[in-house]
Amino acid sequence: MLNYIWLGLVACAVIIGGLQGTLKEVADKSFEMAGTAVTISISLIGIMALWLGIMRLAERAGLVALLARILRPLMRRLFPEVPPEHPAMGSMLMNIAANMLGLGNAATPLGLRAMKDLESLNRYPGTATNAMCTFLAINTSGVQLIPVTAIAILAANKSTNPTAIVGTAILSTACAACGAVIMAKILARLPMFRLPPVASTPNVETKSAEPATANSANDKSPVKESATLQPLPWWGLVIMLAYLVFFLWLFARLAFPAMFGLEISEAVAKQTLFVRIVDSISKLSVPLLLSAFPLYATLRRVKVYEEFVDGAKEGFDVAIRIIPYLVAMLVAIGMFRAAGGIDLLSKALSPAMTAIGFPSDLLPMVLMRPLSGSGTLGMFTELVTRFGPDSLIARMGGTIYGSTETTFYVLAVYFGSVGVKRTRYAVIAGLTADAIGVIASIIICRLVFA
Repeated sequence: MLNYIWLGLVACAVIIGGLQGTLKEVADKSFEMAGTAVTISISLIGIMALWLGIMRLAERAGLVALLARILRPLMRRLFPEVPPEHPAMGSMLMNIAANMLGLGNAATPLGLRAMKDLESLNRYPGTATNAMCTFLAINTSGVQLIPVTAIAILAANKSTNPTAIVGTAILSTACAACGAVIMAKILARLPMFRLPPVASTPNVETKSAEPATANSANDKSPVKESATLQPLPWWGLVIMLAYLVFFLWLFARLAFPAMFGLEISEAVAKQTLFVRIVDSISKLSVPLLLSAFPLYATLRRVKVYEEFVDGAKEGFDVAIRIIPYLVAMLVAIGMFRAAGGIDLLSKALSPAMTAIGFPSDLLPMVLMRPLSGSGTLGMFTELVTRFGPDSLIARMGGTIYGSTETTFYVLAVYFGSVGVKRTRYAVIAGLTADAIGVIASIIICRLVFA
């Protein structure tokens, strides 16, 4: 699927550029986006190293296995091909949780780690498994509780209630996520997307408990490692409870400042209680994870510094590995944008969209959303400036921005990190999530704000 999409973007960019006399802009954009792809990949190294190191500690301390065990019933329904105790379950859960809280810097490394764990179960190297496609479908549905960026744009433009889109975004992103998962499950059953049978089926349970590489004898499986950990002593439990109580106190100060006699800023005063609670959780999540995981691992006799460094080493390899995939995708998208392809599509589809009640002013942003996050943000900002931050169009745009994702970027980065080239139905499921998110945003915003 990606082969045809990539070729179509490049070929259409050259043809449109030739007809409109913008071939120079197309060529210049291709070089610019190639450099941008490398810059993005290099900038990921530090973040990847940090979060993969923390993830390593969580695995060694048994926290990932514990998390997967708690949510086993739900995860087994979503990912029946993944063994319940496999590290991929915990990695995917942590990625989804980070996305929901708007922790993008943490979500991407955790998602890439989840793809690596899923790849360890893959009997078809270079081909996406059903679990990978479902996981990507969930990611491309843009699951998050608060669309922080959209709210910031509305607030910067003097909206009287910038957080009004929180409820509509939650409903829309829930519709998108459900639609993406349902579509992924349906497509997995179609003959054209079924994986061919293998001559000899390996024991998946055994495979998941073995090291990923044969020459890493010292790199014990997280599942086995957690089974041989020292139990948490009673005084260790007291320390962890005291630490959690401290963070609960910090949370109360942020979420309910009036109770502590703290001065409340104008921006905080405008927030609803729900938004203040989720915002407080988002602010405290990263400090809590960065400190609580190493503390808990230390109390269970894990050599935290050594394990963190071992996990962080993976960050460099992953960031370098995704460069070719990111260059290919961003160059094709940049060329298509520079040629004016988005504008032509908007003009061609505008009459049909208007006839069915779809606001034509939102069409360029909707078409841009799966291709470019920065381009979509620029278009959303222009809509807010042109129509006003409290207009129905602006709130629809903010809801769409908060309930959809840059599908092709996500696919390029996640699949590129494990060398998957045959994506099967992942693109269709991702674009379905975008389409459902957009439609739900329009309908819900009309019901709530019109």
